[in-house]
Amino acid sequence: MRLPNPFPALVLLVLLVAPDAAVAACPQHFFSGTAPALANPKLTPRTRQICYTEFALLHSGLTRTPLWVAEHLTPRRASGARALNRVNNFHTDPNLPPDERAELSDYVRSGFDRGHMAPAGDMTTPQGMDESFSLANMVPQNSDNNRNLWESIERAVRDYSERQEIYVVTGPIFQGENLQALKGRVLVPTHIAKAVYDPRLNAGAAYLTPNQEGNEYRIISLAELQQLSGIDPFPQLSPDIKQTILNLPHPQLRRSKGPGRNTRRPPPQADVQQQPSDPSQDRFVGGILEAIDQFGRNP
Repeated sequence: MRLPNPFPALVLLVLLVAPDAAVAACPQHFFSGTAPALANPKLTPRTRQICYTEFALLHSGLTRTPLWVAEHLTPRRASGARALNRVNNFHTDPNLPPDERAELSDYVRSGFDRGHMAPAGDMTTPQGMDESFSLANMVPQNSDNNRNLWESIERAVRDYSERQEIYVVTGPIFQGENLQALKGRVLVPTHIAKAVYDPRLNAGAAYLTPNQEGNEYRIISLAELQQLSGIDPFPQLSPDIKQTILNLPHPQLRRSKGPGRNTRRPPPQADVQQQPSDPSQDRFVGGILEAIDQFGRNP
């Protein structure tokens, strides 16, 4: 049973998203006040943008997961997050219709963790902490990945924000035709990505990791992330900037006391690296389109 809401006066803004618009009802969470954009209209059915106090997300009632989660991290916010203790309170999101949201029972004995997209460790207030434990902010995540490599990536990004303001967009990627779904309802991502844009350097990149056991990850351009996911995390950036690769910090795994294994590591001496466009990688949205078609036929 969920504990009583400690913030009964809080009213969250929930918007149905039009296929041709990137609605920015809470612009403070987005670079240049513009929400991430869906590059393919097939992703838009039954999507709702939810504005929380410390992050915003676009939720899909078909996959019953977020498609993206956006945060604006700053040194001041990082300092506040260090001072707040974690309080676990996983709960369904009352902002979503029952037939579109994940339930706690979906994850029971599933073998998957309820993986945060906006990390609890980024939150600075009890209100933000409680909101981060909404299932609207969760995807089914491999437990080893969630508790080791992904936690290290989250910490690396948070450490980066201690020195510099950044914008972050996190979300699942669904590839292939044989996708899993928890109890036939909650789609399991094949990969998880975290995009980072540094306005001081005017450059960005993204961590990409398979949703499986192990410590392998890639650092890719924002352009490649859009090709793989069908989502443009920072629509206001020029195509040239999206092709560069910001030299993101490498995650330090607590379990192995060393860095994760980056299968394509950018040169450490460079702040950014130019990456040529590769049209052959334009398989964007991967298997999610087939899955959405299937879920749409079987609501």
